[in-house]
Amino acid sequence: GLLMVARTEAAREALSAQLAARTVDRRYLALVWGRVESAEGLIDAPLGRSPREPTRRAVIAGGRPARTRYQVLDRCDDPGVTLLSCTLETGRTHQIRAHVEAIGHPVVADHRYAIRKESLGLSRPFLHAAELGFEHPATGERLSFRSELPDELAGLLERLGLSPR
Repeated sequence: GLLMVARTEAAREALSAQLAARTVDRRYLALVWGRVESAEGLIDAPLGRSPREPTRRAVIAGGRPARTRYQVLDRCDDPGVTLLSCTLETGRTHQIRAHVEAIGHPVVADHRYAIRKESLGLSRPFLHAAELGFEHPATGERLSFRSELPDELAGLLERLGLSPR
């Protein structure tokens, strides 16, 4: 997936300012367990450290504001999964993983956040940073990048007959 990296301190400051102003576009593809009924939605739930496991994030009262928009792209009834497009309105650590787990639809093969331990043959969670957009820190030009699914994830979608459209 995509990753934004600053090569200079000035670039880091400019990119950090864009993240704080919420002008960076970030879209992920996630395959989650269960049938997400609503075609689209907003998960608006504060995130903080899990009281039971401090290395995990969880929806908790008094946590930092976190908002994830999602749209259902496709569904498969056997084995019971939904393909989502997730757009971050905020950027908290493990935000998508914690949010979808909180609504009862954890990411497939995410052994950290999913109670269901099946992986459908994956060696990694099915969460992919598919699109990234931001202003170049030096020129101000709006840049947009897309990343195709890696073979392992694309292969699983093909086997399940799902399409990211």
